[in-house]
Formats: sequence, C-alpha cells, structure tokens
Amino acid sequence: MTSNLKRSTAAAAIPGLNAETKPESLWRSSVQRLTRNRSAVVGLAIILLTILVAVFAPQLAPMDYKTQVLSDANTAPRWVTQVFPVMRPADDGGYVKINETYLLGADRLGRDLFSRIIYGTRVSLMVAFVGPLVALIVGLTLGLVSGYVGGWVDNVIMRFTDIMYAFPTLLLVILLMSFFRSSLGNVEPGTFAFQVGELDRASGGMLFIFIGVGLTSWMQTARLTRGQVLFVREQEYITAARAIGSPTWPILTRHILPNILGPIVVAETLTIPRYISFEAFLSFIGLGVNPPTPSWGAMISEGAGAISTYPNQAIFPALALFLVMFSFNFLGDGLRDALDPRMRGIE
Repeated sequence: MTSNLKRSTAAAAIPGLNAETKPESLWRSSVQRLTRNRSAVVGLAIILLTILVAVFAPQLAPMDYKTQVLSDANTAPRWVTQVFPVMRPADDGGYVKINETYLLGADRLGRDLFSRIIYGTRVSLMVAFVGPLVALIVGLTLGLVSGYVGGWVDNVIMRFTDIMYAFPTLLLVILLMSFFRSSLGNVEPGTFAFQVGELDRASGGMLFIFIGVGLTSWMQTARLTRGQVLFVREQEYITAARAIGSPTWPILTRHILPNILGPIVVAETLTIPRYISFEAFLSFIGLGVNPPTPSWGAMISEGAGAISTYPNQAIFPALALFLVMFSFNFLGDGLRDALDPRMRGIE
C-alpha cells in the first residue's frame, strides 16, 4: 500500500507522466518529418504545380502547340534578345526578327515555344512516372519474394534478372522500339496488333516508349530490394514475429517493407532523369514521340542545332527540365529521411 502511494506521488510529481500517450504510426510520423523538410516541400510543390500545368495545358497554352507560322520562324520578343546578347535584333543591325506575339519566341517552324513547353510537361512527366511505377510494382515484388523466400526461388528470380541486366539498357530499349514500330506498322486492320498500333499513334508515340522503359526499369529495383530484405530479415524483430506465428504477408508488409522503402524510393527518384533522357534520345533518333507531339527532350535536341544563334530554343525547355529534375531530387532526399524508421523521434 505504501509502495503504491509512493509510486502515485512520484508520478504526480512528473508532469505529463499520467497522460495517455497515443501510438504514432510510421506513416504519420513520416509525413510530419517530410513537411518539416523545406527543400522537400518546395520540390513537392513544384512537382504538383507541374502536374497541374500538364492537366490544364489546353487552358494555359496561349497557342496551339502544332500550328506552324513559317513567316514567324525563329522570331523572339525583345526581352529575350536582352537576356541573350548573342541574339541581336534585326532593327539594331542583327538577324533576329522581333515578334512580341510569342512569349518565349518561336522555333524554326514558327511554333510557339511557350505552348510547346507547357504541352511537353505531359510527355516528360508521364515517362517520369511510368518508369518508377513499373519498377516499384515489378521490381519490389520480385525483390521481396526473392530475398525473403530464398532457395531455388531466389536463384530463379535473380538469374532471370541477371539475364535482363546483361543487355545494355539503352540498346535494349532501342531494339524493343524498333521491333514494335516495324512489326506493328503494316498489319491487317481489325486485329489486336492493329489496335495496339492505333493506340500508339493516338498517344503520339508514347505507348511503345512506356513499354520499352517499363521492360527495362525494374532490374535495379529488384536487386536493391533483395539486398535490403536479406539484411532486414535477420533482425531480431523479424525473428520475434516469426516466433509468435505471424503470417508471411503481414511480416512483409508491416515489418520488412516500411524498413526498406526509404532507400528504394530515393533510388527511383534519382533514376527519373534517366527515364526522361531515354525518351529524349529515342525522340532524337526517330523512335520516340511522333512529331509534332512536343517533349522537353525533343525540344532540347531540336534547339541544340541552333544554340549558337537562337539559344532560347534549347535553354528554355532545358530550364524547365532542370527545375523538375531538381524538384524530384529534393523530394527524394526528403522521402529518404522521412521514411527511415531510424529517424523516428529525431528532430
């Protein structure tokens, strides 16, 4: 009785000791840590703004992205010539025709650069999201199964991954794109292959890009996931979960996955520029989006040929690409810190 009284008196002397402490989930604490990371919040805000631009591109673009006005080719507003001194206006003894109709200028075919940059967000963001999405779905699943089950299952999955990894990724994408475009180019109308070809043409050539990027984006994620699982599955809390008879699925989703998700998410955000560069290169060699569908990578490739005389045609889409890529990097770093369970309770 006396000991209970002493304990209650000591507890009353410590403020907040008797207060009920609500359990905090990993995901809620992760969101709180993410919102305290200013660079990650800024990156997320820019990405969300870019998504809104892509969704409402028809309402935001002042002109049609594919309309050609050849008489306005390579024209630019006066403020652009002031930013780039090499672009000397024609009324000042130079070669650039001044045209205030286009906010950022017009390309070599007389198309509005600003409108094409706005519509280019659709292609670049879709490629940026499809690659990581396929990698997470396929690579994460195979890596979890391979690392946790082990044995012959691990050998089969990893040997298949090694076979896929043996091909140079860019070369494999080029071969896949060439195969799809050539084999589905002349097929009998009404067949499944014909419908797939029509869907690719309706999407501006993006369907086969998604297929090519998706088939070559999951191997690194599968290897990284397997390595993380092999380390985590030997920890004491996993052994304890097995000892009390927890099923395999809850162990994978509640104990292993939250502890390995941080490095995987960061790795995927850092590979987003690689996916977009694939699209840019494929567009450059004629296997990417179908003209006149705009993408930032294709615009940079087109503007690179005239960068010494009309740098605005390459630099403005490059700046848009630069801003979005840095935003993904900032968000990836913030997600790494937020999703790391070891950071819980650390400010």
